[in-house]
Amino acid sequence: MSAPSTGPDLRPAALDDTALDELHRLEERLGTPVVAYEAASPYAELSADQLAAIQRTESALGVRLLAYRQA
Repeated sequence: MSAPSTGPDLRPAALDDTALDELHRLEERLGTPVVAYEAASPYAELSADQLAAIQRTESALGVRLLAYRQA
């Protein structure tokens, strides 16, 4: 099975100076870069049971899985 040719439709968030300052403080505390994306997500909202099923499958297969909203 090959990887999909396109990624999720994530868009960087437009942050004002106050939000950028807060993001930079977070990066300093974490010691790693952080990217802010728009709140709208292409990912499916999962119940606790659905998330647990995905996590079990990830563990069994040794992969990371992403669940997308249906169009």
